[in-house]
Amino acid sequence: MTMSSHLQELRKKHQALSQQVEEAQRLPATDRLRVAELKKRKLRIKEQIERLSQA
Repeated sequence: MTMSSHLQELRKKHQALSQQVEEAQRLPATDRLRVAELKKRKLRIKEQIERLSQA
């Protein structure tokens, strides 16, 4: 896997997590721990993208 394809996959995962967070926050019965976990995963991916983009 090339660096650019890896970055592209990370960006797709980040976008998918963004959508999941938005959907979860719209539902009144959403577990706050679930939303927090999704946000943490999203942040980790964002940090990976930033590190790889600077390399």
